[in-house]
Amino acid sequence: MKFRCERDVLADALNSAGRAATNRTGTLPVLSGVRIQVEGDTLTVTGTDLELTIRLTIEVGGEEDGAAVVPARLVGDIVKALPAGAVEIALDSGDSGEMSISAGRSQFSVRPLSLDDYPAQTEPSGEVVTLPAQTMSDALRQVVRAASTDDARAVLTGVLLASEDDGVRMVATDSYRLAVRDLPDSSVLGSGQKVLIPGRALSELQRLMGDVEELTVRFGEREATFEAGTTRLTTRLIEGEFPNYRNLLPSSYPNLLTVSKASMMEAIRRVKILAQDSTPVRLTLGGDTVQLTAITQDVGNAAEEIDASYDGAEMTVAFNPDYLAAGIDAIDADDVTLATMDPMKPAVLRGAGQEDYLYLLMPVRVP
Repeated sequence: MKFRCERDVLADALNSAGRAATNRTGTLPVLSGVRIQVEGDTLTVTGTDLELTIRLTIEVGGEEDGAAVVPARLVGDIVKALPAGAVEIALDSGDSGEMSISAGRSQFSVRPLSLDDYPAQTEPSGEVVTLPAQTMSDALRQVVRAASTDDARAVLTGVLLASEDDGVRMVATDSYRLAVRDLPDSSVLGSGQKVLIPGRALSELQRLMGDVEELTVRFGEREATFEAGTTRLTTRLIEGEFPNYRNLLPSSYPNLLTVSKASMMEAIRRVKILAQDSTPVRLTLGGDTVQLTAITQDVGNAAEEIDASYDGAEMTVAFNPDYLAAGIDAIDADDVTLATMDPMKPAVLRGAGQEDYLYLLMPVRVP
């Protein structure tokens, strides 16, 4: 195997595929590597941990076909450290079996991992559906942030895609917050179909989509495959029943705050400096302002008042500042609304005048 490629192009491919490789103990050592294969002027780079697989193809100057598995992090770091310009990679077919990596006056050699032990890659199954990539990227940005990262509760680490009468709904929750995004007129799922996709895989998909215009989706019996340009991501679906989130969505809220998104984000950023050791941020609602307060015993307190519009009973409600900021940040609108029933019931964040996305947040009890 021998080929030449621009450093930055190769580094990006190795980094992207390497994100699916794993160094977890108890797994096959070969899974810490990426598989690189040259056929003509096409290089295919693949990384997998058996749950998630990322495969990219890029154009190179191929001189000799071949394949190898190399340590993902090590080779990625080497390529990034090389001087700008063309990188030449060659696999010694002699007894040493080492791979040389060179650029300019820099020369490295790396011993490959076992090619025979690398898992075989299968072609995706399922009906092909094409979606506007920007729409999917926006939806993922809004929803994935609410998925749990605790593997002990595997079902909550996933994002639910469920068929609705007028399209598809995406839902994620970590039991402290809930994000729901509707995609009207989407035909990515059949009638009555629902799938549970790992949030980690969808986070990687966000990174990989870049500037592509279309996203191709296939849902097999146990896996989902997404293709964006020359990049393919395949993930195993999560088995299990997603919680009945609809019970958390009251039909009406008597109290409604409307405030500038930018002003609210800036106020939270400043006030949360004093919100240490899980200290919540309190929102005092009433009149034409909202006051944000953080009080940390033996440290100090912070308060800021910003203009707002409020319709409802005067009250003080408290939230985890990071969760509150994440929900506001996800909204694509100049103004956001916070709808509440009382200080101990879940509150709902939306963009003013928008109905396709909501972010439900559990309040924090304060003295």
